[in-house]
Amino acid sequence: MFTFFIFFKFYFVFGEGVKAGELNYFVHKGYLFKTYEGKMIQTGFRSPATGTIQSYEFPFSVENKGVADSLMRCSGKEVELHYKEYLGVLPWRGVNKFVVDKIVSVK
Repeated sequence: MFTFFIFFKFYFVFGEGVKAGELNYFVHKGYLFKTYEGKMIQTGFRSPATGTIQSYEFPFSVENKGVADSLMRCSGKEVELHYKEYLGVLPWRGVNKFVVDKIVSVK
């Protein structure tokens, strides 16, 4: 039963999809486990009440060094990223539940 819980919590892919936006930053950081972490800004909608445009930040981690090296050169560009969502985080996988595994496009 414990093994099933560990698998479900940390290795079961809860969801996957593609998100698009401007890559805000991408870094390689950590004390014990060096992981690749990034944040993408997705433009939002104009709020009817205030008239301002809202945005959404999409924090993510990357396991694959090849994908990470490509993203290091994409800061400030419009990107489409394919990601997998897990229910829990592992320190060697990153600090986010969203793990990008592929770059769909860069504009």
